[in-house]
Amino acid sequence: PPGTGICHQVNLEYLAQTVWTDVDQDGTEVAYPDTLVGTDSHTTMVNGAAVLGWGVGGIEAEAAMLGQPISMLIPEVVGFELTGQMVEGTTATDLVLKVVEMLREKGVVGKFVEFYGSGLDNLPLADRATIGNMAPEYGATCGFFPIDQETLRYLELTGRDKDRIALVEAYAKENGMWRGADYAPVYTDTLSLDMGTVVPAISGPKRPQDHIALDVAATEFGKWVKGFREGRDAGERAEIRWEGEGGQPEP
Repeated sequence: PPGTGICHQVNLEYLAQTVWTDVDQDGTEVAYPDTLVGTDSHTTMVNGAAVLGWGVGGIEAEAAMLGQPISMLIPEVVGFELTGQMVEGTTATDLVLKVVEMLREKGVVGKFVEFYGSGLDNLPLADRATIGNMAPEYGATCGFFPIDQETLRYLELTGRDKDRIALVEAYAKENGMWRGADYAPVYTDTLSLDMGTVVPAISGPKRPQDHIALDVAATEFGKWVKGFREGRDAGERAEIRWEGEGGQPEP
């Protein structure tokens, strides 16, 4: 409802179930994976909780609300392996900016990205959601994280029903969707990142993929300023004219 909070966070903390149940035409209760489409590009945040979702246009969303399916071609799926763990002083923001840089260089527009690897053991769901949220910035349709023990921990932390949590675990394990020791999907392409190599960083000044390590930020900023305008000395009697908002002369 309006006023409840930011929709992406509400999806993650309250609405997403990871696995839903419903009754089919024969009256049999069935379980199926949770999915989501939204009218905001950052709907992808919910992929951190193993809910496949992405942003669509308003007309597509309205059609879905009326029960119509959303059609699409089967996309390529790029696997992004995460290993190691973050070092002290780095945050999920630093990690995702590095991920954006790498995936933009790789080229994942129109593709799904799935994150896997031993590094997920050291990545809380909130940090996974941060990476999922930035899918529009790295160009992918979504950045998905599989169901594992951390998923169950988050569902419990946010007050989901214990029976629902047990169902999520059982369903994932029964259908080969559980990220365990034998979890080995086949991807169209792969790339890898040791999270221990991630350093504090910013990006810009224009594009999120323009990764800049924080310790060289001052130097890089100076390069950009020089690149936009050549410096010249103003004479002592140089005329200065200020213009206000809208180009109107200041009084």
